Amino acid sequence: MIDIALNTITKTYENRKVTAVDNVSFSVDKGELFGLIGPDGAGKTSIIRMLTTLLLPDSGNATVNGLDIVKDYKKIRNRIGYMPGKFSLYQDLTVEENLTFFATLFNTSIEENYDLIKDIYIQIEPFKKRRAGKLSGGMKQKLALCCALIHKPVILFLDEPTTGVDTVSRKEFWEMLKNLKKQNITILVSTPYMDEATLCDRIALIQYGKILVVDTPASIVSAYEVNLYSVKSDDRKRLVQDLKGFQNTESCFAFGEHLHLTLKKDDPDARAEMITYLENKNHTHIEMDQIEPTIEDYFIRMSSAEKN
Repeated sequence: MIDIALNTITKTYENRKVTAVDNVSFSVDKGELFGLIGPDGAGKTSIIRMLTTLLLPDSGNATVNGLDIVKDYKKIRNRIGYMPGKFSLYQDLTVEENLTFFATLFNTSIEENYDLIKDIYIQIEPFKKRRAGKLSGGMKQKLALCCALIHKPVILFLDEPTTGVDTVSRKEFWEMLKNLKKQNITILVSTPYMDEATLCDRIALIQYGKILVVDTPASIVSAYEVNLYSVKSDDRKRLVQDLKGFQNTESCFAFGEHLHLTLKKDDPDARAEMITYLENKNHTHIEMDQIEPTIEDYFIRMSSAEKN
């Protein structure tokens, strides 16, 4: 059963001069943890705001839990939970007051749906009398998630929920999402972090408002059709310049201390020729190893192809 479906959705701004979402179509199955993955400005927030009935699309249509996002917006708002990218709870209210307020909006109570938020709330309950504005980033994240869940939604929309929080809080948050998924809640989460893509059942990679691919993380990585190499030398900055100037280089991108490289012609002679080329450029301690591609490698390759 499909819980979220987008059909050629388009959204523009500034009198149609800027296209934020360009003819996007994809679907999310019931109970699925689906990731919308892409950098800032890719169109993720615009998509989520349309699906949560906060924005109207310019063209196309979409349904959430079988309901039209334009005609049935009131019904949709009662069935979904939404956690925006920016912390938007009342800073001067305490943790407990914020949660009670959101429960009251949906004619429910903390006690009635406590089982749903229990595993999350117990982590912030010791601070329930503290004002929301005084919480740490990770605690704000947990409170916002509790408020989005307190009315027991069937679908949860999370817009970049781990942006700006520490690594430990990011890991904890994804563990929470896994537990929520076990309760058959459909989850659509957006993130700019490519490493989080592997934590989803399926993902859509998006860039410049267009969907590059929709598939499982494993299938996307396996579709990387060329050999990928990690290259390193003592002078990383000059290495980038020299490899990009090498006639047999197809692509070259920086990944930490290493560069990720693909070649136009790839055989032992071609690789040896490249090493000789770098040695002639006075590079030292050259390392070159074939590696397994990541989601980020695939995204960069697809983005480059779109530009060309």
